[in-house]
Amino acid sequence: MALLPIEARHPERVPVRRVSMGLPKLRVRWLWRSLASRLALLTIVFLAVPVLIYDQFQRADVTTQTLLLQSAQRQGELIARALEPDLSRANRAALPHLGSVLGRFADENTRLKLLVRPRTMSGSEAFFYVGAAPSVPTDDLNAERRQLLEQGVLDRLGASCAGNAPLALRLPRSSGGMEILTSVTPVNTEFGCWALVTSHTAGGYLESSLGRPYWSTPVVQAAALIYVGMAALVMAVLLGVWRNLHRFRDLARDIVSGGIGGEGGQGSFTARNTVPELSGVAEDFDRLVDTLRESARSLRRAAEDNAHAFKTPIAVIRQSVEPLRRSLSGGDHRSQRALTMIEKSVDKLDGLVSFARRMDEAAADLIAPPRRRVDLSDLVERMAGGYTSLLAERQLHMRSRIESGVVVRASEDILETVIENLVENAVSFSPQEGTVSVRLTADGGWAELVVEDEGPGVDPANLPRIFERYFSQREPGRGMPEDETAQNQAEATHFGIGLWIVRRNIEAFGGKVRAENRPTGGFRMTVALPQA
Repeated sequence: MALLPIEARHPERVPVRRVSMGLPKLRVRWLWRSLASRLALLTIVFLAVPVLIYDQFQRADVTTQTLLLQSAQRQGELIARALEPDLSRANRAALPHLGSVLGRFADENTRLKLLVRPRTMSGSEAFFYVGAAPSVPTDDLNAERRQLLEQGVLDRLGASCAGNAPLALRLPRSSGGMEILTSVTPVNTEFGCWALVTSHTAGGYLESSLGRPYWSTPVVQAAALIYVGMAALVMAVLLGVWRNLHRFRDLARDIVSGGIGGEGGQGSFTARNTVPELSGVAEDFDRLVDTLRESARSLRRAAEDNAHAFKTPIAVIRQSVEPLRRSLSGGDHRSQRALTMIEKSVDKLDGLVSFARRMDEAAADLIAPPRRRVDLSDLVERMAGGYTSLLAERQLHMRSRIESGVVVRASEDILETVIENLVENAVSFSPQEGTVSVRLTADGGWAELVVEDEGPGVDPANLPRIFERYFSQREPGRGMPEDETAQNQAEATHFGIGLWIVRRNIEAFGGKVRAENRPTGGFRMTVALPQA
């Protein structure tokens, strides 16, 4: 029976196009769920809404201003028409009495003032006040006249003494308060050109934007204050959550890096929390961290207890085999072979126990690696000096260049395991009279440890796999001692986890590890750790 390819049997399982199309959707979904994205969007909304609303309200205010000015202009025209008979009979002798005539049409909110330019005179400077109702101090009248001259209102009247000019001039008064000039209505008589100035002190006029920018009105300022307060409150809530999350993140980094929140430290999520609603989350985080630490301690204790429990009977078996071998006659080859198989099996079992312990300790270190300040320079120098006898036995040389004062935050025991794995790996693959190079430098906040050998290197096809668990490129007999017993013991301890443990431990401390073949032959391992 012919088997169809997987793609033919299950075409729906290979949604290549669907995956490629789903990536943008996932990115959009992530952006929408991101607190930073929502905060940015909310900021844009808070900035855009006032602009749009202000524009609409300003247009409505322009319409309101137009209606107010038209109403004031119409009122000025009606009063001017009512005053026209009196102004037509007026002469120089009647000028002091015009204030009482204006009083008939003025009230507490509407003020009237009358200017005149005799026919014998010309120009805007020839206009002067002859009456006001209610009465106005001379200084206020002079200030108002200057405003009308500066605005060019009297210039326009002086040309033809026609045309009702709507105004929107705010003038403070020496007695306190404010009034708004709303219209200037001309009346042309034989005596000259009269100008009736209408002004208002009513609340509807004063509270409007007549004579000032719309944003300076009390209503707009009050609305702006409320809006800014609301926006500040919302932003403060979001920023408070944002800062609290950052505190949680910083504490998590402290726990990972062995800082104040590390094992034995006093830092906790509950202590750093400032938002009451997140107190439950902070307590759960603290319980999770305590659980992880306790799990790591339990794993380490179990690994040590199990190793001790197995090592004791293994040692007894190994010690018991030796007397049996001495008691056998040289011609009993079958029994000698059986004892040899027992010894090999015991060595293998011993290696398996050590392997299991290292795996449990590696798992514990990944869960909660113990951290403190470690003088890496001193550690590497001490460990490099400890390989003197092994190098002499293997007829190898070591060249080391160790920069002093390189300090990292990690576990000294774990770093010893890492350095031991790297150096022993280089030694085991080095040819006789070869050189193992150890170099430690500090650059850009990183401590870099480089271990090189002059061995055969690694097949380029296997480079991506050398950090995988249980992967080993060792061939039988390669790099092993010539003594059969020593070779059996060495083979029993190599399970392809050394470099896997190196990578997992280094990454647990926030570092990186890289492997490569040297251009001149040999192999190079580079470990980078952040400096403390």
